[in-house]
Amino acid sequence: MLRYTIKRLLTMIPVVLVISIMIFGVVKAMPGDEVTTYLGPGSRASEQTRMEVREKLGLDKSLPEQYVRWLGRVATGDLGTSVALRKPVSEIIGSYIWNTFYLNVLALIIALIFAIPVGIKQAVKKGSAFDNFWTVFSLLGISVPTFFFALVLIFYVALNFGLPLSGMRDTMLSSFGYQSAWQEFCDVAVHSILPVTVLAFGSFATFSRYVRNSMVEVINMDYVRTARAKGLKEKTVIYKHAFKNAQIPLVTLLGMYIPSLFSGAVILETVFVWPGIGKVLIDAVNQRDTSLIMACLVFSAILMILGNLLSDLCYSLVDPRVKVDG
Repeated sequence: MLRYTIKRLLTMIPVVLVISIMIFGVVKAMPGDEVTTYLGPGSRASEQTRMEVREKLGLDKSLPEQYVRWLGRVATGDLGTSVALRKPVSEIIGSYIWNTFYLNVLALIIALIFAIPVGIKQAVKKGSAFDNFWTVFSLLGISVPTFFFALVLIFYVALNFGLPLSGMRDTMLSSFGYQSAWQEFCDVAVHSILPVTVLAFGSFATFSRYVRNSMVEVINMDYVRTARAKGLKEKTVIYKHAFKNAQIPLVTLLGMYIPSLFSGAVILETVFVWPGIGKVLIDAVNQRDTSLIMACLVFSAILMILGNLLSDLCYSLVDPRVKVDG
């Protein structure tokens, strides 16, 4: 497995390079000007000043040379400086990434807690009213756009029950300082209710469908019937024998979900003004902040590749018949 992992990590290098070139080309083709962002909207700087700023930012070089210089900085651990925020990109990402991670991990845990038992019960009671209800519910969760469900919750839940509509903390409390860690915890928890609910709703719908469909395939196989014939309890048959062999599709889905734990839910974080990587990326695009955009997008691409690798490695843990050596 170690040999396979090293081989896959080495093959990631050219893939990431190609992806970074494509992202760099798209970002540079975007309308707008980094100089304007650097000087500020409405700036009346002279043409000479603008030329000096372009030279300072390296925009006077050709696109290939700009990319090579960017790649050289990244290779040394320097992700550049945000022209809008005037801070190192690494510092910005480090400040916001854990907010995104907290939001997505909490939603993932809640979704799995409910999706696995519901999906298993759907498979056991295939065709029943229970199965039909949750099938419709999950299809609704998959089909409804995230922003629409978020707006519905804001209008019908937040306004009626007085829940916070945006942000991660209360502005007044965070400005004057919390009286205790518990008060801060409660404040963040209350602000998390709506965004976590939206994320968990969509994740639950997807996971429950995968669990159900996977369980339906294995629940009538010979080894499951043999386990029942031996007189084992139904829970033992379902959870120990059937579900154990139905986990591979779920592992695949979790591997694809891992990148979103760090890369952020762009639309959701924008709707709820959640201070995460997703909102940072949207703001960077609007402000034509090239270094910040490049760092966020390339980071997301690397996470996606690592997620696929982790899925492959987990296959051998879930199913010993799957070999990943080579």
